[in-house]
Amino acid sequence: MAGRFPQRPTRTTVRGGHVVVPGGVPRQAVAAGKRRTWVPEGPLDPGLVLGPLRRGPHDPTFRAVPDGSVWRASRTPVGPGTLRVALRGGVVEAEAWGPGGEWLLDGVPSLLGASDEPDAFVPRHRAVAMAWRRRPGLRLTRTGLVLESLIPSVLEQKVTTDEAYRAWRLLVRKFGEPAPGPVPPGMFVMPSVREWALIPSWEWHRAGVDDKRASTILRAVRVAGRLEEAVGMSPEEARARWERVPGIGPWTSAETVQRSHGAADAVTVGDLHLPGIVGFVLAGDRDADDSVMLSLLEPYAGQRHRAARLILLSGRGPARRAPRMPRGDIGRL
Repeated sequence: MAGRFPQRPTRTTVRGGHVVVPGGVPRQAVAAGKRRTWVPEGPLDPGLVLGPLRRGPHDPTFRAVPDGSVWRASRTPVGPGTLRVALRGGVVEAEAWGPGGEWLLDGVPSLLGASDEPDAFVPRHRAVAMAWRRRPGLRLTRTGLVLESLIPSVLEQKVTTDEAYRAWRLLVRKFGEPAPGPVPPGMFVMPSVREWALIPSWEWHRAGVDDKRASTILRAVRVAGRLEEAVGMSPEEARARWERVPGIGPWTSAETVQRSHGAADAVTVGDLHLPGIVGFVLAGDRDADDSVMLSLLEPYAGQRHRAARLILLSGRGPARRAPRMPRGDIGRL
C-alpha cells in the first residue's frame, strides 16, 4: 500500500528543505511575493545596516547572497514572513512572502535606517572619523521586533560566540518552520512563543544551552506580549521593562534595544571584549574596563552605540595575548 500513494510531507521532510510536489516543482516557488520600492536619502549599504541581525555565518533566519540581496525570515505580529531587499541604482527593491509579508514591507524604511539620524554624529577621534568616512552607508537598523533579538542575545550570555550561534541554529532549525517564499535553501522562521515554551529540557541541553539561559528564555516568552509592547516606548523605558525579567540584565537589554529600536546611545556594558577594544583604539589602553570605556565615549553622548560600532568597523584592536577561549559543549555530557 505504501508504494501506491505518494509520501505526504511530514514535519521531518518539511524541515529538511523544500517540499517537492508532483512535477518536481518546489511548493515554495509557487506563491508570488508582494513588492515595494523605497528611495533612501543619502548613501545606504543594506548589508552593513542589516549585518547586526545576523547570528553567525549559518544563521537560518538570514542570508546575504552574491547578487547583493539580503534575505530575512521573521516572525511578525501577524505571522511568519520572509523579506528580500536589494539596492539597485539608488532604489531599494523589496519583496516579501507569507502572512507577515505586508508587515515586513511596511517596515522596510525603518529596517534600513530611515528613522536613524546619522547627521547628528560628530567624530571626535581620528580612528572614528576614518571609519565614518569609509562607511558612508552605515545606518542603525530598527526592526520593531523584540524576541527575535532578545532570545539570541540571551543565548550569547557568558559563552563563546560559536557556542551561541550553534545553539540558535540548532533550535531554530528543529523547532521553527520553513521560511515562506522561494527562499535560499535552509532558511527558517524562528519558533513561535508557544513552541519556545514547549522545547523539552533535553533539547536545550543537546543545543548546548545551560539551565540558566534556558530558564531566562522561558520566563521571557511567558510575558512575550508585554516585552513586545516596549517597541512603542523609549529605549530607556523598554530596557527597564525587559530587565524586570530575571536573567535579563544591562548587557542583554542593550544588545536587544540596539536592534529593536535602533538606539544610537545604547552602549553595551558588561561585554568581555568591547571595553578593551574601545580603550585600545581611543586611548591605547587594552586593559580598559566599563568605567574607562564609558568615560572615553562620553564625547559621543547620545551616539555612543554608533561610535562603538564604528570603532569595531575600524579594523583596529589589541593583539591577542592568550589562546582563544575553548568552546564547550554540554550536550556531550
